Amino acid sequence: QVQLVESGGGLVQTGGSLRLSCVASGSIFSVNYMGWYRQAPGKQRELVARIGSGGIRNYADSVKGRFTISRDNGKNTVFRPMNNLKPEATAVYYCNLDHPGATYDYWGQGPQVTLSS
Repeated sequence: QVQLVESGGGLVQTGGSLRLSCVASGSIFSVNYMGWYRQAPGKQRELVARIGSGGIRNYADSVKGRFTISRDNGKNTVFRPMNNLKPEATAVYYCNLDHPGATYDYWGQGPQVTLSS
């Protein structure tokens, strides 16, 4: 089993910044992907970005060039900086860990990020 604990969500003003963090623990294979998905009100969950244990990064087209996802392999932690936030960033952000080839992956509880004007 793998447990994912996220932190860093909350209420932030439009134009503000925050950083989401996710720490994984448990039976983690050395080859894995960790990343962030988001689910905005009334919409489906979608990939934002993910990073492999070897450093390969994947981004949704909508966020390419806007931030760099990073991770600390020694601490099994992935980071998602969020800068110059706009109201459409309001969503629940889920941390995900995937072992390539496995039949299932793991999800965190999902911190809420809410933008205020």
